[in-house]
Amino acid sequence: MAETLDLYLAGEWTQGTGDRHHRLISPATGEHIADVPIASEADIDRAVAAARQAQEDFRFWSPFVRADLMHRVADAIEDMVPDIARIQTLEQGKPYHAESTDDIAEANQYFRNAAEDVKRLSGKTIPTTDRNKRMFTYHRPVGVWAAITPWNFPVTIPLEYVGPGLAAGNAVIVKPPEFTCWALLELAKAFDRAGVPKGLVSVIPGDGEAGAMLVGHPGIDGIGFTGSSATGRRIIASMGIKRSIMEMSGNGPTIVTDDADVAAAATAAVFGAHYNAGQVCCATERVIVTAAVHDEFVDRALQAADEVVLGDPFAETTTMGPLNNEPTAAKMDRHVADAGERGAKILRGGARATGHPTNLYYQLTVLDGVPEEAAVSQEESFGPVLPILTAADDEDAVAIANRTRLGLQAAVFTSSLRRAFWYAERIRSGTVVINDSTDFWETFQPFGGAAGTDTGWGRGGIEEFTDLQTLVIDLGSAR
Repeated sequence: MAETLDLYLAGEWTQGTGDRHHRLISPATGEHIADVPIASEADIDRAVAAARQAQEDFRFWSPFVRADLMHRVADAIEDMVPDIARIQTLEQGKPYHAESTDDIAEANQYFRNAAEDVKRLSGKTIPTTDRNKRMFTYHRPVGVWAAITPWNFPVTIPLEYVGPGLAAGNAVIVKPPEFTCWALLELAKAFDRAGVPKGLVSVIPGDGEAGAMLVGHPGIDGIGFTGSSATGRRIIASMGIKRSIMEMSGNGPTIVTDDADVAAAATAAVFGAHYNAGQVCCATERVIVTAAVHDEFVDRALQAADEVVLGDPFAETTTMGPLNNEPTAAKMDRHVADAGERGAKILRGGARATGHPTNLYYQLTVLDGVPEEAAVSQEESFGPVLPILTAADDEDAVAIANRTRLGLQAAVFTSSLRRAFWYAERIRSGTVVINDSTDFWETFQPFGGAAGTDTGWGRGGIEEFTDLQTLVIDLGSAR
C-alpha cells in the first residue's frame, strides 16, 4: 500500500493547503509507493514567513552553539542511514548496497564539516590611511535561502546547502522534485530530533511552478540551485538581485594520453559512466583518447564494462540500477541513435534492457568513433554511456575538450607531472582530476565550473552563505 507523505513545513508535518498531489512511482519496481502533496503558494508563503522569523534570532547564536547543533543533526542522521537509503533506492533507483548506503552515510559529513568551518569563519583587520580609524571585516548570514535541488542525489545535494547554510546562521527552504522527495522528508525527522528551531528548515516538494514562486519570492535572500543549464538560465533571468549558488550541467571529458596507465583509465572511465547509471553532473560524458593508445583503451574499457551488473537495485551483486525517469531514458535513446546515424560504432549495449520490472533499465553503452558533432558529445546525456573520441595529439585533445559550454569537471590520465599541469592549465573546467575518474568527489571539495557551467564556486565553502560586512570605527583625535 502506498504511503501518504507530509510536507515538512516550518518545522511541522502537514498536508499543506494545496489540492495537488503526485503519485510517486518507483523506477526500480514500477509500483506506486507514495502520494506526495505539492506545495501551494500559501505553503511557500508560510515557509518563508516562518524562516524569516526564526532566522532573526538564530543569526545571533554563537558560532560554537550553532556548531554543536550541526553535530547533533549529524548524530541523528547516523541512526537513520539504513531506512533513508532504502527509501532513496526505491524512489531514485540507485543500488542500495553499492551506492545508497554510502550516499546517506556521507550526508552527515556536510553538517560535521560545516560545524568545524563556522568556528573558523573569521574576518580581517585592514590598514587605514587615517591613524585614528580601525577597519574590520566579518561574515554575516545572508538570511533565508531557497535550495532547488535535483532528483539524481535526492539527499546529499540538498544537505550541501542546508549544512553550511544553517551553520552560517541562515534559514533554508528546500524544494526537491516531487518524484524524489521521500528520502529527504524522512531525513527531515533528524532536524526535530536534534532540536533545530522550528522554521529554520522546511522541505516542500514541488514542481517547476513551486520553484518559480520561491525564486521570485521577496522574502528569499539567496538561491541555491543544482540542475540543468536550461533551468539555471531561467532562474538567473527571473530571480533579480539575490545571492546565488548555481551548479549546472557538465559534459566532463576524460583525456587518455599516450603515456597513461591505460588499464586504470579504462576502469575509471567505465566507473564514471555507470555510477548512478551515469546520472551525475560530473559523469564520464566523453572519453578523448590519443590515437596511439586508442585500441588498447577500447579493449580495456570493454572488459571493465562487461563486469558491470545491471539489475535489481536491492540485490547485493547489482552495481547499476535503472534510470530514474522516462525523459532521461528517452534522451539516451536519442543520443545513441544519433551517434549511430553519424557513424559511431555501438560496441556494447545501445538499448533498454529487457526482462526487468520497468522500461527504465538501460544497458551500459560503449560507443567508438564518435564524431564531435554527435549529440552524445555535445550535450549532457545523463545516462550510462561511454562515448569514445580519438585525438591526434595533446593539442587536439585540449581543443576537443574545450569545445563545450559545460566545463564542470574533467579528468586526465598521464604519467608525467609536467603534462598533467600542461593539461590542467589549458582545459576550461572548474576541476581537473589527474589519474582518477571525473566522478571523484570529496565532501569538502570546492566544486564549480567554467565555460558557462556556473555563476560561482557553488558549495566551495561556508563563506558562500555569508555577506562580508566592513566595520569602520573612529577612535577620535590622536593624543
